[in-house]
Amino acid sequence: MPESAIEQPRLGRRERKKAATHKALADAALRLFLERGYDAVGIREIAEAADLSVTTLFKHFPSKEALVFDQEGDVKDALLSAVRDRDAGRSIPAALRDYVIRHRLPHHGDDPRFAQFKRLIEQTPALREYSRKMWMRYELALAAEIADDVGVPHDDPACRALAHFSIEVIDLVFGGSDPELMVERAFDLLEHGWHAVGGPAADTTA
Repeated sequence: MPESAIEQPRLGRRERKKAATHKALADAALRLFLERGYDAVGIREIAEAADLSVTTLFKHFPSKEALVFDQEGDVKDALLSAVRDRDAGRSIPAALRDYVIRHRLPHHGDDPRFAQFKRLIEQTPALREYSRKMWMRYELALAAEIADDVGVPHDDPACRALAHFSIEVIDLVFGGSDPELMVERAFDLLEHGWHAVGGPAADTTA
C-alpha cells in the first residue's frame, strides 16, 4: 500500500532491517500487481523481484492478499489511538475527524499510485473481500474502544454506528473535489446530527 502519513517510531538495527525487508516485499508486490494484475503474479515472482526467498516472504506476510495491505497493524493502532490518546475535552467524533484528515487524506493526493491502488482492490475480488474483512475488524475494535471510553457494553448500537460511519467516511470522500471539506461535513453530521448540518426540521405535527 502507498505509505501513509502515520509517523513511525525510531527503530533499532534489527528492527530497521526487518522493516526494510517487509517494505521491499510489499513494494515489489504492489509494483507487479499494478503492472500485470493481481491474479497474474505469483508468490515466487514477488520474492524474486525483492531478491528474497519465498520462506522469508511468508515470515513477513501470511498470505498473498496481505502483501497489498502491509500497513494493516499500524493503521489499526493509529485509529484506536485517536480515541484513546485524544486531548482532554476533545470529543470522540472530533478526534476521529482529525485522524481521517491527518492520516488518511494527505498522502492520497500526493501519491499518484493511490488511485491505481484503489482500482486494483476494486477490480480484484480476492482483495475486495480481504479489505472488507480487514475494515470490519477495525470497525469492531474501534467500537469496543469507544464503548470502553464512554463506559457502555461493546455491542452498544451508538458506538457501533459511530465506528462504522467514521470508517466509511474514508471511502465516501475518495475522488471528491474537496475531500477535506467532505470529511468535515460528514463528521459535523456524526457530531451534531442532521439538524446541525442544515437538514429540514422533523415534522412534529400529529
